[in-house]
Amino acid sequence: MSDLSDSVGTLWVVIWLGVVVFFIWTMWRVYEKAGKPGWACLIPIYNGLVMLDMAGKSRWWFLGYLVPILNIVLACIVAVEIAHRFGKSTAFGWGLILLGFIFYPILAFGDAEYHAA
Repeated sequence: MSDLSDSVGTLWVVIWLGVVVFFIWTMWRVYEKAGKPGWACLIPIYNGLVMLDMAGKSRWWFLGYLVPILNIVLACIVAVEIAHRFGKSTAFGWGLILLGFIFYPILAFGDAEYHAA
C-alpha cells in the first residue's frame, strides 16, 4: 500500500510541476508580447511593477497593493487595462481576474497583440 501512495504522490508532484512550468511559460510569453523581458514574470515584486507598466499605470500604484481591499480593486483595474492593451474587451479582463488559468494562455498563445496607449 505504501508503494501505491508513493507513486500517487510522485504523480501529483509531476503534474503540479508541469502546471507550474506551463504557467511560467504562459506569463513569460505575455510579458514578451508586451515588449517586456519574459524573465520579469519570475521576480516577485518586480513582476508587479512590470504589470503596472504593461497596464500603463504609475509604479506608485504598487503601494496600493499593500493596502487590504484596495489591492483587490487595483489588481482588477490592472487586469482589465491589460486586456484592453491586448485589444480585448472588459469582459475578457474579468476573465483574466476570475479565470486567469484560462484567459492568460489565450493572451499568450492566441493572436492578440499588445498596443501601448
